[in-house]
Amino acid sequence: MSINDTHDFFIQWHITERCNLQCLHCYQQERKSGELSLAQIKEIISEAAEMVRDWESLYGIKLSMSYNISGGEPFLRRDLFEILEAIAHTGADIYILSNGTIINKEIAAKLAGLGVKGVQVSIEGPEKIHDEIRGQGSFAASVTGVRALLDAGMNVTLNATLSAVNAGYFRDMLDLANSIGAQRLGFSRLVPYGRGAAMLDKMIDRHEVAKLYDYIYSLDATPVKIVTGDPVASQLPLQEDNKDMGDTAIGGCAAGVSGMTILSDGTITPCRRLNIPIGNAATDSLREIWATSPVLEELRNRSGYEGKCGTCKRWANCRGCRAIAYAHSGAHGPANYLAEDPQCFI
Repeated sequence: MSINDTHDFFIQWHITERCNLQCLHCYQQERKSGELSLAQIKEIISEAAEMVRDWESLYGIKLSMSYNISGGEPFLRRDLFEILEAIAHTGADIYILSNGTIINKEIAAKLAGLGVKGVQVSIEGPEKIHDEIRGQGSFAASVTGVRALLDAGMNVTLNATLSAVNAGYFRDMLDLANSIGAQRLGFSRLVPYGRGAAMLDKMIDRHEVAKLYDYIYSLDATPVKIVTGDPVASQLPLQEDNKDMGDTAIGGCAAGVSGMTILSDGTITPCRRLNIPIGNAATDSLREIWATSPVLEELRNRSGYEGKCGTCKRWANCRGCRAIAYAHSGAHGPANYLAEDPQCFI
């Protein structure tokens, strides 16, 4: 491996569990006592920066470090901008995941001034559908926040969590992105865990997922770019290559491979939607967790994967969505993060 090779490593940080919306996915919560303090967060940021520098030196690689800051609603933390300044000081890229309803011109200008690389705003469909999912009046508030970000010169991604409730409205979402000037439109699949477990029956059948993804990729999105972190969707268009990609994870699901998640109380999980505690950033070493966690090791080891994911020739570049596999298997029996992705159509 050459020092000229660049590899991604990210930390997804739920800095608060509090949310300002009443919706199917999140309800207003007050857990201030469980949140890490600003001093603790700054210490973890410094630790992560040192860890990445050591990896670069030890392995002779270049790492592109980034933080995805989310919640709850991250703008409910009054010290958010102090946190962002601490991250910016390390040179890591910063991305924000928000519902957009709190964002105004002042906030957007501050984000632009800090060099935040982009903001992802959740939009679940046209106004009627979005408000049905996230609460009356939330669509208008979110769009106002998006416009403020765009006016400040920020890169904005509108993102939808696709389920049977909103999958038929993707064209409307693309039209919205075009009309307001958002640069990107993203999508992911519903993970039926936590309060999302109530929407288990809204998961899309694998055959319908195949049709939906074919439709999405057939759309002329110019100038909007359609993006996704869904490892299954990233395999499209399918290549007629029967060669097995091997046993070393090189892409696809990030859990255990290219990042980790820190929750508001410091709990570390493999990804933001795979709710399996593997340590706590307030008391445990990040690098030790990354190197020694049995859960992360299993996620990196092809031999333990079950069903079609374990035998798939695209395992190295996909591995299915581990969060969906875990939540879906748990809804029908013992939860298993190595189960096959129930919506994979490949």
